[in-house]
Amino acid sequence: MPIFQDGSNGLAVKFFIQKDLPQEVQAELCETITSLGGRVEAKVPRQGYILVQPGTAEEERLRLCWTSADRPERHFVPYSYVEACKIAGMLLKQIFTENGTPIQMHIHPSIANINARSALGSRIMHSGGDPHASAQSARVILADPNTDVFHHLVKTYQGVPDKYIESYLWVKKCIEKGSVVYTPLVYKNPGGRRPGEERTQFTEEDEEHLCNWIAAKIPYKETGGRTGNRLYQQLCDLSADPEYAWVTRHTWQSWRERYKKNSARLDTIIARVVDQKKPAPGEKGQYGYVRQAEEKPKRTRRKKVKVNEQIPDPEEFSNVGLEAPDPSHMPPLGPLEMNAPHHLHDPMASLHALADVGNAYSAILSVPSSIPLDRSAIRNSPAEEEMDDTEDNPDWVVRVGNAPPPPWSKRKASDAGFPDRDKRQRLDQANMTHSPALHNIGEPSTLPTAALMAIANMHVIDQGIREIAKDFRFTVEEVQEFYDKCGEMGITRMRFQRMREELTAKFDVNPK
Repeated sequence: MPIFQDGSNGLAVKFFIQKDLPQEVQAELCETITSLGGRVEAKVPRQGYILVQPGTAEEERLRLCWTSADRPERHFVPYSYVEACKIAGMLLKQIFTENGTPIQMHIHPSIANINARSALGSRIMHSGGDPHASAQSARVILADPNTDVFHHLVKTYQGVPDKYIESYLWVKKCIEKGSVVYTPLVYKNPGGRRPGEERTQFTEEDEEHLCNWIAAKIPYKETGGRTGNRLYQQLCDLSADPEYAWVTRHTWQSWRERYKKNSARLDTIIARVVDQKKPAPGEKGQYGYVRQAEEKPKRTRRKKVKVNEQIPDPEEFSNVGLEAPDPSHMPPLGPLEMNAPHHLHDPMASLHALADVGNAYSAILSVPSSIPLDRSAIRNSPAEEEMDDTEDNPDWVVRVGNAPPPPWSKRKASDAGFPDRDKRQRLDQANMTHSPALHNIGEPSTLPTAALMAIANMHVIDQGIREIAKDFRFTVEEVQEFYDKCGEMGITRMRFQRMREELTAKFDVNPK
């Protein structure tokens, strides 16, 4: 049967063509309609199709004049409807209408493909709908379901009546079904027990299982935790185990509330179970007990000596009969001296150290210079490695307190030798008589040289600076300033030695 004939009565379907269409278009439409069993009318039929060109003034006029609720079987379609029916092989039903008016639809920009948007719009119009409505006025919004925008639109308009968000595939499904069916709303259970529905009652077996679980996990109530959430959540996590299939009868909240409201009675049952099994606190499997972490070895840190602790107390000098040095005239400590042992900066520590080591100091200091010494055994600070061998000579002692001047201060320039040993021992004995602290350490015959060397070592840096200034004829301030910058006595000596050599070579003028 031709597609443009009514199957029930065999009558031809009537068409009216918009008059201002091009003549060649009208002629082609008349030929196609006639060949498919239809009939073209000169006037608007009461029942049939009005072929229009969308977007024209004539189309708008025809709709205003001939749209009527009394004529629901009169349809306005674009003139391409004839070709679409021919391609489909059937008379396309006007399903996207309601009370004779097109259903307003909006094609959302999430459908980005231009060809897909155009084909979707044509299919809607051929089936009676209007795809050119705005998103606010449209009844149906067509969007791409594979985008986040689609889900956002569903949530936005979920509570708006007579507003539907559909996929672009929804149009094809409706055409194939021959009717408009919106995506149904599915009821989502908000949870909780429905009115009138009975809850699952606790049985004696349920309580027995519960008491056995608590007795295994928290056998002694005084440890606490029997009313915590985690204990019962762990119980319900075992629902997949066939041995614990009984836990599915109630939620973890119900198990907890059952114990909480009946704790006095259930604690008696739990105590009976515990008394039978007698588990020790902290056994494996009990709640709240975990493997103790292995102890890490403690790292000890060396205590840093503060700079202000390296300055001796004036009272300590007065206690041993010595004159305290003025801190304002003391040279600043370099980086090597700050890291030096504490007894090099503290005279009292030096004296006490001498008292502790006893004859060990005398044995080390009395070794003849002809025998090579193990420098690592007697090394006190890195700075001493840069000193001259003459600085280790016990004859170069300094005047301490009210003691008489050392022997080298009275030596004449022509005397290049050293005083005899008897004279030096008498000098040591005189120094010991002026210092009660040294006298208490030991007899003058045993440790006088060691005691004087300890006091001399307190000012070894200052002594070295003065010797460099004297040897190379520079001021002490110049040598002190350079030593404070580099902190190395050997480098300081080499610098001023080279400076003197350069000055002598440059300005050496032979007088005539």
